[in-house]
Amino acid sequence: MKTISTYLVLLLISFIANTMEAQDNYKDKIETLKEQKEKITLEEKEALKDEVDAINKRADKGEISADEANKLKEDAARKRALNIENRLAIIDNEIALLERNKDEVLNDQKDDKSRDDDDGLTIRIDGDEWEITDNKYGWPKYGRRTYSDLIIAFGLNNAIIEGQSLNDTPYKVWGSRFFEMGWGWRTRVFNKTNAVRFHYGFSFQFNGLKSKDNLYYVVNEQGETVQEEFPFNLSKSKLKLENLVFPIHFEFGPSRTRVSGNHVKYSLRHQFRIGLGGYGGFNLGTRQKLKYNENGSNQKLKIKGGLNSNPFIYGLSAYMGVDCFLLYVKYDLNPIFKSPSVEQRNISMGLRFDI
Repeated sequence: MKTISTYLVLLLISFIANTMEAQDNYKDKIETLKEQKEKITLEEKEALKDEVDAINKRADKGEISADEANKLKEDAARKRALNIENRLAIIDNEIALLERNKDEVLNDQKDDKSRDDDDGLTIRIDGDEWEITDNKYGWPKYGRRTYSDLIIAFGLNNAIIEGQSLNDTPYKVWGSRFFEMGWGWRTRVFNKTNAVRFHYGFSFQFNGLKSKDNLYYVVNEQGETVQEEFPFNLSKSKLKLENLVFPIHFEFGPSRTRVSGNHVKYSLRHQFRIGLGGYGGFNLGTRQKLKYNENGSNQKLKIKGGLNSNPFIYGLSAYMGVDCFLLYVKYDLNPIFKSPSVEQRNISMGLRFDI
């Protein structure tokens, strides 16, 4: 439980760090925009200088009269002054928008509101999604390509053992369970369709295997990890594997498409989806928990490490379901132990929720 709490704290710290980074990002954007204001004035002044020089050269060559030259200079100065005014106004509006919304522009508004501005742009909001449509030029605007989810999964755990079926493993079916928690990002592969998504992130996995027949794990004289009979009557013998992995899936399935004018948005709400992929990572810890009776006295024994567990974790995983409710299976391609008497590979089946 202490280890789980530690990982929860780490996950919370990661979330807070991302939030703080987002806040810093919007401040950096404001500073960049302020620097652009200075550049705009310089650019327009330089452009005016070039135009005046060109007009003077034409006047010197006799192509235009002095009055015409003065008129052209006045027109050029008026144009550049308006350019500066308009361009600075655009920057000031962007700064005001960032300061007011802290880089979460229109994300926290209520559902199904829209606003049309005077520049031919339409801003539409639906829940946590926002889009901008260019009405003036008719260019289609598509939804954000990347979203993030909290991932929680749990279910039954077992092992595929060389030469044995799942029914013959030395593990109790209902006593062997797994739990997984992590954070994932889903990115649309193609800009103009949401049929294929790239789903990736990180997860903490906790795989438990509860032994039958009074067995527990030891490393024998040959350096092999084997199961042996415990000298006392065991009421509990459980192996726990704690992993940090980085899953990657290709996700397929339809999505709801909303089109309003040139505005296109995709949603996975109430839609079937299937994900196929795998994961790779590291074993953070392995421990055994034994409960037994010794001469009428109940005893507990926790053994950390020392079982030659494989430090690298890699495997295949898949999920399928509707909305955020998914059936989930994962299978470690690596053996649980580096030097086992018989190779065992962890397999898990259960439910997954992308929240």
